[in-house]
Amino acid sequence: MKLEDYQLLVHLHHYKTIRATARNVLISQPAVTQRLKYIEEYLGAEVFIRTSKGLVLTPEGEVVLEHACALLASETQLYNQLLRKKETVSGTLSLGVSSLVSQHYLPHILQRYTTTYPDVKIDLVTGASAEIKYTARDYHVTIVRGEPLKGYKCHGLFDDPLYLFDTVKLDGRSERPFIEFKTDADYQKLVEEWMLQQNKIKYRRTMKVDQFETAKQLMVTGLGMTVLPKSIVADELWDLPHLPLYINGQPMNRKTWVCFYEETSDLPQVKAFIHLLTSDSWRGGNDA
Repeated sequence: MKLEDYQLLVHLHHYKTIRATARNVLISQPAVTQRLKYIEEYLGAEVFIRTSKGLVLTPEGEVVLEHACALLASETQLYNQLLRKKETVSGTLSLGVSSLVSQHYLPHILQRYTTTYPDVKIDLVTGASAEIKYTARDYHVTIVRGEPLKGYKCHGLFDDPLYLFDTVKLDGRSERPFIEFKTDADYQKLVEEWMLQQNKIKYRRTMKVDQFETAKQLMVTGLGMTVLPKSIVADELWDLPHLPLYINGQPMNRKTWVCFYEETSDLPQVKAFIHLLTSDSWRGGNDA
């Protein structure tokens, strides 16, 4: 069996279904099914059984998965040890980055990093912060919003004030549609707390969209109000009616963190990337 086969077993156990595994590792469902069939035939044992709740390890599968995890960990340890002995910064840098950061900051960050360290290969996954946090163990470095990751070393990158935007005056005289977007629980909790405490703005919850950018575009066309973090507000939007969100007299902020394991932070490519982020030199013309 190849290392990729052991990694596939770990992914199947993590994502619980063949469909979810195929979607997240970018392999077709038939290919995943065929590979799992080959693995089980090779081992002469059934690794998973299919249930209404997804894939469940058999007793034999538990032994196989434990071996797979140990083998992959040993391989990673060997690879990291070899990298530490190299004088040049090279190897692979695996990143899990929140969608907002990846859209508005990451291109500039990676441009600076890859220009300085052209021998490093970037392995990048982007998504909602909740998704990145859930799979954080798969990356050298994660950049997430909201709460920092427990068990990781985390540095705050910037605070992102929240604002309510609309195309009409925010005077509370008329009820306005409120445009929500799918987000993680931390952000949803912030907005919900503000809604419960404020009594000036009248709203009705009529729309829920997939992400910040969609909510912003709907707001700009006059379809309702929405809450946006400062980092995604273009200069022209500041001409629209807006107000900062406060709770208990304090401005509401969403914090962005860079998190990593202590034991892998001394890898040359990881150390260089963390230094770039924590030195603030990546900001350039960006105003967080």
